[in-house]
Amino acid sequence: MKYLVLVPDGAADEPLEALGGKTPLEAAHTPNLDRLAREGVGGLVQIIPPSRPAGSDIGNLEIFGYDTRDHYTGRAPLEAASMGLPVGPDDLAFRCNTITRDGDILVDYSAGHISTSEAKELIETLQARLGREGLRFYPGVGYRHIVVWRGGPEGLKSFPPHDIMGQSIQAHLPAGPRQEEVRQLMEAAGPLLERAPVNQRRRDQEKNQANAIWLWGEGRALQLPGLKEKYGLRGGVISAVDLVRGIGRSAGLEVIAVPGITGYLDTNYLGKAQYALEALKRLDMVYVHVEAPDEAGHNGDPAAKVQAIEDFDQQVVGTILAGLGSMGPCRILVSPDHPTPIRLRTHSREPVPFLLWGEGFDADGMEAYGERAAGAGSLRLDHGHQMMDLLTGKKAL
Repeated sequence: MKYLVLVPDGAADEPLEALGGKTPLEAAHTPNLDRLAREGVGGLVQIIPPSRPAGSDIGNLEIFGYDTRDHYTGRAPLEAASMGLPVGPDDLAFRCNTITRDGDILVDYSAGHISTSEAKELIETLQARLGREGLRFYPGVGYRHIVVWRGGPEGLKSFPPHDIMGQSIQAHLPAGPRQEEVRQLMEAAGPLLERAPVNQRRRDQEKNQANAIWLWGEGRALQLPGLKEKYGLRGGVISAVDLVRGIGRSAGLEVIAVPGITGYLDTNYLGKAQYALEALKRLDMVYVHVEAPDEAGHNGDPAAKVQAIEDFDQQVVGTILAGLGSMGPCRILVSPDHPTPIRLRTHSREPVPFLLWGEGFDADGMEAYGERAAGAGSLRLDHGHQMMDLLTGKKAL
């Protein structure tokens, strides 16, 4: 049996007046997802446990098959794992966004989706000026970076920057034990970034500057039982996002590099599908994650979200369905990791629609793939990690 897990990040949403009362999933033309829904089984799943924040770290860990009530230490350690960074037993990893601020207002959590090469130059400047023994800045992808801090402050309350765009920075700074150390590090970065050549060029080009950093999502290294141990599967993961690659690496999966994937609306959808099909020739399972619908949700752009979902359907799902004919028995799971409602411009914890298709899954009444259409499905799951149990047959329907 071959297994595919397809994750349109943040695709679930609410009905929107701009879309004629439909959600982006309902408004999008998705013949391939609709076919899977008609021919398979599915329904609604409560991905995010009540005790956990509504984030992609929680959602993807659950889809991978991990109960995050037991397996979770924070977001940043997962991204550090993807980057192969050394996080020792006395270390804390922090997520470090390059952001745009205007006075006390957080304007843009991604600094205009700054390029990886530009951000790398900025993070290297911070490392040279602010890094020290036991405190190191590591450049990542785009606006997403990591700070590893030996003996760093633990137990802080921090806010994801994409949750507080347009709001006061002062009102949302990390708070808790040794908070001043984190705040001082963030404050010290500002003048260095303001003077950096990268930001001088971005000013000339009328682009958002990466004129501040935001530290959040701290945690210690996470040890996960591997998917080989849990399900007997040799697997791979395809994602442009360090977080998802980090979960895969921590779970013992191969990280499959695909050229041209960006974690944004211009990502190489087709390449993800083609590389997944090729990897399935030697692996049992491939996990394919697409970030674009989530980014459109954070930007409050319904048209972009519809387009991202349609691109996912045509270029990822359609290509995979066309290429599965020679694979033999196979099964597919499709699920977002959480909703990212346009209205909120951040994650929420409502149940999301999911489907299971392939060998052993018979049609159960769904007519299409969407939030309301999922109501006709036969399944209601209380925990996201139950989907992997059903997909692999560890638990029967």
